[in-house]
Amino acid sequence: MSEIKKLSLVTFIGMTMALCANVRNIPILAATGWQLVSYLLFAIIFLALPLAAMCGELSSMFPGEGGLQLWVKEGLGEKWGFATAWIVWVQMFPGMVMVASTLGPALGNTIGNNSMGNDPMFIFGCIMIIYWIITLLNLKFDMAKYGGQVGVWLGVYIPCIMLFLMGLATMFKLGITDFGYLGAFSWDKLIPDLHNLETLRYLTGIMFIFIGIEMSSVFVPRMEEPKKYVKGVFVATLGLVALNLLNAALVANVVPQGTMELANITQPISIEAKILGLPTITANIFAFMVFIGVMLQLSAWVSGPGKTITQCAREGLIPKWLGYHKVNKYGVSRPVVLTQTIVISIFACLFAFGDNVNRIFLVLTNGTTIVYCVAYVLIVLAFLRLRYTQPKLERTYRVGSSGNGMAWLVAILEFIAIFIGVFTTLITNEMTDNILVIGMTVILAVIPLIIYGSKKPAWKPLPEECYEDGAKH
Repeated sequence: MSEIKKLSLVTFIGMTMALCANVRNIPILAATGWQLVSYLLFAIIFLALPLAAMCGELSSMFPGEGGLQLWVKEGLGEKWGFATAWIVWVQMFPGMVMVASTLGPALGNTIGNNSMGNDPMFIFGCIMIIYWIITLLNLKFDMAKYGGQVGVWLGVYIPCIMLFLMGLATMFKLGITDFGYLGAFSWDKLIPDLHNLETLRYLTGIMFIFIGIEMSSVFVPRMEEPKKYVKGVFVATLGLVALNLLNAALVANVVPQGTMELANITQPISIEAKILGLPTITANIFAFMVFIGVMLQLSAWVSGPGKTITQCAREGLIPKWLGYHKVNKYGVSRPVVLTQTIVISIFACLFAFGDNVNRIFLVLTNGTTIVYCVAYVLIVLAFLRLRYTQPKLERTYRVGSSGNGMAWLVAILEFIAIFIGVFTTLITNEMTDNILVIGMTVILAVIPLIIYGSKKPAWKPLPEECYEDGAKH
């Protein structure tokens, strides 16, 4: 067997950026005006870089497959490793609804009916119909093989380029407008106003931009120079900041105050097309690309996150009667995929019973981020514990050259980010929204502990029971 090719620093930087690059959160960032600079700096210094540093060390200690759940299992034990695997899976329930909610506005703009994108029932219908079609296709075909790369280009790269070029052309023509969220620059506008909580409510959504950056740490063992890991993450983070900051600033410059549509990334393109005198089909084409791109990205994500749960089921951590241990010829567990689609459909009902698309989008974004932060808490605790229980285990990358001072510093920064994110969410949103966010977090995080507490030896399937008929090659 040939040796796996080592990753250069440049390749690693590109792969790290690809994990987090998206356009979905640009409207949330743009809605904060000039404060977007402060919020991005907070997310980088307190969340992204400390987390990436800890995960880099953990990955260099345990280079095998498993990622987050393996590290937590080694540090805190099997129960918490399983809880981490579960949380990484279930955070996609509200997360996929949030992502899929962009389908409605994109489809409406594609056919020239922009008002449809603000109709919660239309968005609900789009999520239900399209996500179920995607699910059924994933059960019949290897959709992840076909959709991933094309989806990233149509749903992320090309829209980012168009947003930047059209936004830049609009700024050259109008300058900094007085009607947008940006307005004339002054230093005091960079500082969040604690007496006005309007923009603080978006902080958790801005933190979501960097959720997933820790996944790049699994490539540390494959890097040519593992000690350059932090440099690579830092450069990739700067790239993500540039991508989001520039586009968000340009969007904030053209969208009139009080009209930002958080789930509609086509909104600024429609405005800019009118200002620049471009035909309306420009916005229609942009919306169509985003629509197809998001569909393909969703398709690529249908089967991926559930693979960790399938592995947990094969280890006897999940009741065998659920069938999560069985896969078809594409390596997909039908029960896992159907379970997640049913639960995603339940979360989608927020749009059926809600009347404000922005509010629902924010609830889903905040809920996804906070649920994921539960896994981050476990990672930090595992990281610190391993410093004391396995101090001599080889680390090709280490946080701090000696001692544990730097390890405690990055851990404290991470805890501060999580605390402030949760705190600002609770003090800036309505009570019903907070109940939804707290409820989904508690329920989704407690379920794995209940399951693990009921674990039985009979749950562990035999090897021949892990495949559907004809699936094993």
